[in-house]
Amino acid sequence: MFTTIVVPVDLAHEDKLGKALTVSADLAKQYGAKIIYLGVTSAMPGKLGHNPAEYAEKLQAFAAAQAAKFGVTADAKAEVSHDPTIDLDKTLMKAADAVGADLIVMASHVPGLADYIWPSNGGTVASHSKASVMVVRG
Repeated sequence: MFTTIVVPVDLAHEDKLGKALTVSADLAKQYGAKIIYLGVTSAMPGKLGHNPAEYAEKLQAFAAAQAAKFGVTADAKAEVSHDPTIDLDKTLMKAADAVGADLIVMASHVPGLADYIWPSNGGTVASHSKASVMVVRG
């Protein structure tokens, strides 16, 4: 049913991705799919890397650790955005299309008041992506 599962990851909030990582690994095992951990960074130095290449190395290490932990086939794809706060949803969907994702598994938070005013990333991706989207809370 699924062959390529994209999992957007924010390495700064790795501690909040547990359920989405487990769900994506379970689905990958069930369907024999590969997982692509997708991260978005800017060209500016940050706490996750001095440059996009350093960020990509950290993301690749994360993917390798997840593959070993869950026993799945996994890779990483780092995307550079001029301003990830503004371009995140578009960047995620464009990258998911580029790798041929047929499922996107996204971590999300419990909706709060602000979510009634500004759409969440998961909600936007689910509304506009060509791939199926599973939003995992918690």
